[in-house]
Amino acid sequence: MAKIFQVTARAGMTRVVEPVARGLLRAGVSPNAVTVTGTVGVLVGALGFGARGQLVAGALIVTFFALTDMLDGTMARMSGGSTRFGAFLDSSMDRVADSAVFGAVAYWLATEGNHSGVAAALICLAAGGLVSYVKARAEGLGMTGNVGVAERTERLLIVGVGGLLTGVGVGPALEISLWLLAAVSIFTVGQRVAHVYRQAQLVGRE
Repeated sequence: MAKIFQVTARAGMTRVVEPVARGLLRAGVSPNAVTVTGTVGVLVGALGFGARGQLVAGALIVTFFALTDMLDGTMARMSGGSTRFGAFLDSSMDRVADSAVFGAVAYWLATEGNHSGVAAALICLAAGGLVSYVKARAEGLGMTGNVGVAERTERLLIVGVGGLLTGVGVGPALEISLWLLAAVSIFTVGQRVAHVYRQAQLVGRE
């Protein structure tokens, strides 16, 4: 059910993103420029607003610029496919942005004396990195690792909703969302490891 919802949501977003992507390409904007711009925007939202406790503004800014993750990929596809450097840059900028988001959340929670929330944010940061690493390592070995319930978009959505709710007065929402995200991220790591293990076993029998 979650996968069906994810595919449907992304299909809807694609219909919105494609006209924007075409317009930017006609204006001479490169996918790599969009990637870097999106990362800078996330850094501003996370460090300039979220880390200072301005959670609503931070969540909205981060969400807006995080959408460039879909925009630059669409632009690359329309212009003939992603280059190796483009793929490398996109993945690297994603890690920078994710680190800024969860680092900013952990910092703000620490200033509020919420040690449980800080622990959850740090687990999310570490587990999110593992989710991406397992996939990259699997692909480097000639296998696939793109499975699981908590891919990058879902992780940002969960923490963004938590930040928005806490920002409008639902006090524990951010902490709850972080612990939920920590759990599903760890579960996703397990899913990907198991998926790679099954592939390795099949290769070993050939």
